[in-house]
Amino acid sequence: MILSCYNLSKSFLGDTLFSGGTFRIEDKEKAAIVGINGAGKSTLLKIIVGELAADSGEVVLAKGKTLGYLAQHQDLSAHRTIYEEVLEAKREVLDLEQEIRRLERQMKDAQGEELSSMMETYARLNHEFEQKDGYACQSEVTAVLKGLGFEESEFQKPYESLSGGQKTRVALGRLLLEKPDLLLLDEPTNHLDIPSVTWLETYLKNYPGSVLVVAHDRYFLDRFVTKIIEVEAGKVSVFFFNYSAYAEKKKQLREAALRQYLNQQQEIKHQEAVIAKLKSFNREKSIRRAESREKALAKIQRLEKPAELQDSMFFTLEPNEVSGNDVLAIRNLSKAYGSHTLFQNVDLDIQRGERVAVIGANGTGKTTLLKIINGLVQPDTGSVTLGSRVAIGYYDQEQQLLEEGNTLFEEIQNAYPHLNNTTIRNTLAAFLFTGDDVFKRISELSGGERGRMSLAKLILSPCNFLILDEPTNHLDMTSKEILEQALSHYTGTVLYVSHDRYFVNQTATRILELTGETFVNYIGNYDYYLEKKEELTALYAGAPSPEPGRGGSGAWAGGKASVAAGAGKTVPEDSGRADWKAQKEEQARLRKRQNDMKKIEERIDALEKRSAEIEELLTQPDVYTNVSRCMELNQEQASIQAETERLFEQWEALENS
Repeated sequence: MILSCYNLSKSFLGDTLFSGGTFRIEDKEKAAIVGINGAGKSTLLKIIVGELAADSGEVVLAKGKTLGYLAQHQDLSAHRTIYEEVLEAKREVLDLEQEIRRLERQMKDAQGEELSSMMETYARLNHEFEQKDGYACQSEVTAVLKGLGFEESEFQKPYESLSGGQKTRVALGRLLLEKPDLLLLDEPTNHLDIPSVTWLETYLKNYPGSVLVVAHDRYFLDRFVTKIIEVEAGKVSVFFFNYSAYAEKKKQLREAALRQYLNQQQEIKHQEAVIAKLKSFNREKSIRRAESREKALAKIQRLEKPAELQDSMFFTLEPNEVSGNDVLAIRNLSKAYGSHTLFQNVDLDIQRGERVAVIGANGTGKTTLLKIINGLVQPDTGSVTLGSRVAIGYYDQEQQLLEEGNTLFEEIQNAYPHLNNTTIRNTLAAFLFTGDDVFKRISELSGGERGRMSLAKLILSPCNFLILDEPTNHLDMTSKEILEQALSHYTGTVLYVSHDRYFVNQTATRILELTGETFVNYIGNYDYYLEKKEELTALYAGAPSPEPGRGGSGAWAGGKASVAAGAGKTVPEDSGRADWKAQKEEQARLRKRQNDMKKIEERIDALEKRSAEIEELLTQPDVYTNVSRCMELNQEQASIQAETERLFEQWEALENS
């Protein structure tokens, strides 16, 4: 055992964040703290490191063990370069090396016993230097910095000149190289691109110590975490799974809790109906029996409705106007800043209904592409053409389209005055702004809350072409699932940049990877991209730049043959069209399947409502005393049950198809 937390609790302004928090971190164990924004995850980390005091409970770090902490915000205020700042993690080794060099200089002039003593010390220090991998010190620093996305040309940048995200990466690099026995990491993936997150996953999986991390990246957690510590509804629970297994277990627990709750509610309603019926007879015996049932009902320990199910957390996105089939056409597009070329000679088409994810390393030009499409940045060459009746809705990382003085409610109400209060509140609730939160000022919001607010505002707009830059950056897992569900059922068109691999896998129908100054096209989700990445990258982005005027979009794009960047080969038009046709046919099949299932669900709902009406009718004296009417209703009830059973079979068949 390296860390023990017992019965921790914390409240702010009378509101309990969590209580009874008890868990342990074993030696070399990799664990994660999960929960919605505001649940208390970062607070729990701060209590463990001693930055905050718990209201009750205790934290015990095993004797002689070291602890390292990466907060969400860094302010080292060091007058060093990036390389020097990370190298400071090896200060003990650096000091040892300086002592060795000092001895080397002194030994030149020493003699006799003094020299012998120095040589003994020199041998001891050299052995210690080797034991601490002193000779690999600088190469280790270089490897970590490169792994976290820094180019060697950036190593000498002053730390003070860096952005907040870059400073966090530097602090993470330094912490990893310090190698404490227990790493505490608060959102370490927030400012990392996909290659850097992948590198960090491997590093942490093989880390010789223990790791406790707060993160919302589900792929990241699945790769190396074996324990989940959940902070939810004021409780701290422990699950000995990776994230996917935890999520499945939570789903099972929620379903079981909901079934228990609904069964109890059904029994309560049944007993209440019986009690009311007995009282209606207005006889002494029946009234006594009713009172007896009331006493028994009062003693029932009523189950609470599962917290996640108390409000409808999901919404649907539907454009006000349908665009033409051709949504976006890009031709011969190029962009460079000085001598640094982002991309060149790109041809790209996007069709209505596609959900296209743009991925790639930081600094390659993904956000620049979105800004060019939105007219915020001018390309060096090429054209961007929107299709008929296309209306863009744009979400950027800075979220600059919010009025600081407005409350959240006013922000939505002013932008969409035709919406009623219920719709506004439901929309805000979908992004976890509930109760009095809707009266917060925009100026009071954190960066993550601003991101959620901007998305809430955007999804109400009349656009039919959503362009999103890192939409999940500040969302917790619940909010990501809400957005995934909305985008997956969106009938408009989506183009987005994201480093969240799980989100991409759940929502994308097509992936564009920006690599080698061109876009490599994958008609599929992230799993398909991983399967085909090596093959297509080598084919389309592995050779010198194409001749001017030649297409650089990589693979099939929008039904036209396009030339691979530098490969000198044209993708066969027939093959490309067949792939495109197959994809559209599959999308059409899935849409029809969803529509058929929806119609069946609506019919089942109508039948169940009618069945409930019949049950109610059969309790009425003027009905149950009328034999012919009872027979008629019973026959209708039997017919309803038969049709419902048949519809359930049809629904299950569609679900499995």
